[in-house]
Amino acid sequence: MKHAMPQLPYTMEALAPLMSQETLEYHYGKHLQTYVDNLNKLIAGTPFEDMSLEDIICKADGGIFNNAAQTWNHTFFFETLTAQPQDIPASVADKLAKDFGSVEAFRQEFTQKATTLFGSGWVWLAEDAGKKLCILSELNAGNPLTRGMKPILTIDVWEHAYYIDYRNRRAAYIEAFWKLIDWTKVAARF
Repeated sequence: MKHAMPQLPYTMEALAPLMSQETLEYHYGKHLQTYVDNLNKLIAGTPFEDMSLEDIICKADGGIFNNAAQTWNHTFFFETLTAQPQDIPASVADKLAKDFGSVEAFRQEFTQKATTLFGSGWVWLAEDAGKKLCILSELNAGNPLTRGMKPILTIDVWEHAYYIDYRNRRAAYIEAFWKLIDWTKVAARF
């Protein structure tokens, strides 16, 4: 199976000024393209060649895992963004309140973990086998799938995700991220 670049559900300039066209040209167009290309090269002629990204993530390690997970993580991240600001649907707000005490408590914990994750990685809202939500900080290409959990929402906190627009101001990038979430897509993941 040859893995391909996902199509963005918006134009490259649609998320500006919160996420610029230049950021998407590099983050989506160059970084994600490199992960996809590297993955296709690494899996050629291996048992991973005909596997889905999810299967590769759960079974591989090293470079194959890193490139498969980064392909999946970035695709999931980009598909979660929208140029149309949205309110959190009541079903999502109720679930967040049930598991975190309130929507604001969830947002504060998620923001804190995204702000303080040292180095590069991802912060995830995930659902465990018992349908309980948790927030995971994952270094590098980490993904909740490797823990048997269902990803619901993520933010990329690798510097390449925000450096063009925000330089070293990760907190400003995280604040902008909250305004770009497609909550309809998030709701559909439960």
